[in-house]
Amino acid sequence: MEGLKTVAELMAVSARTAPKSAGQDFVEIKILDGEEIQDLAEGMVTFGRERGKGNFDRDGKNVGQSEVVVLIGLKGDKALGLNCGGCGYATCKELEEAQRFDGEFSGPHCAYRLLDMGIALGSAVKTAGLLNADNRIMYRIGAVARSMGYCDWDYVMGIPLSATGKNIYFDR
Repeated sequence: MEGLKTVAELMAVSARTAPKSAGQDFVEIKILDGEEIQDLAEGMVTFGRERGKGNFDRDGKNVGQSEVVVLIGLKGDKALGLNCGGCGYATCKELEEAQRFDGEFSGPHCAYRLLDMGIALGSAVKTAGLLNADNRIMYRIGAVARSMGYCDWDYVMGIPLSATGKNIYFDR
């Protein structure tokens, strides 16, 4: 449905223009459609099966029924510089020097940058809701999109879009 591509583009605008800490933007946005959607859906089922993780098959089925997926994530974020401890380290310098863990996602991250990403996600789904497009934020999409090379970001979530008589992302 062509209208959902337009919704996704407007969601990207909402995510891009969402407020960011200190006006510094580390949020990344990408729209997947067409064959990418089916590849991602199949990849989610395989990912869950190979790693023994539940509900990747359920969410993969939802992605396969979707027209568009919006990815929103963080890449190369730097600590804000407040030494607030919200990340679990006493200083921003300790956070930046911490050994990076690279699993489904890479971290650790500045708490403010994660908040920035959350605000961008909220702004995007608000736009989808205002335009009556069914959607749901899914971590599993992000983990698999990252592992499949759809993005090289450190942390990512996915938002699938659908327009049917009943929201396919709830009551599953």
